Amino acid sequence: MPEKIRVLMSKPGIDGHWRGIVVVSRGLRDAGMEVIFGGFQTVEEIVETAIQEDVHMIGLSIHSGAHLKYTKRVIDLMKEKGIKDNVIVLVGGAIAKKDYDPLKEIGAANVYGPGSMIPDIVNFIQENVKAK
Repeated sequence: MPEKIRVLMSKPGIDGHWRGIVVVSRGLRDAGMEVIFGGFQTVEEIVETAIQEDVHMIGLSIHSGAHLKYTKRVIDLMKEKGIKDNVIVLVGGAIAKKDYDPLKEIGAANVYGPGSMIPDIVNFIQENVKAK
């Protein structure tokens, strides 16, 4: 595992819901990860920030209902830029369970909805960054 796991937390588009991403970001920081808080960004800005900051993980917080569209666009751009094999993507937000598998098929490493526990997210990141 790298000395310090670097994560980018961002919200593609503007949907107005920010509390979840702040809570998760603080939890990851408290677990010893270096958190780059991107806030509201375009898909292009998210991928460019991930490249510039040399992150191990991108966390997308999506509450607009466009989680499949945004995740696919992020993953496709990551592949185009050559970083998909080195960076995991987690998706969180008000996402219906029926969309979890389609998000994973697109390329998300995991999906977290309301009620997800911070230690579960931390453990998943630690195990999957270690595996890379």
